[in-house]
Amino acid sequence: MFELTKREMDILKYLIKGYENEEIASELFMSKHTVKAHVSSILRKLHAKNRAGALYIAMRNNLL
Repeated sequence: MFELTKREMDILKYLIKGYENEEIASELFMSKHTVKAHVSSILRKLHAKNRAGALYIAMRNNLL
């Protein structure tokens, strides 16, 4: 179905909490550009248009 990496799942959990890219980067000790790349990958893999769509799809499919 949806094959998210462990890091993408970590980032998805922060997205659920409403964190912005800079906050996620600080929490996970990575650059905001790396977080942005992971978020883009999550959106692509979940076929979502935006973060809200990704969260809806993730929750609907019990990814979290």
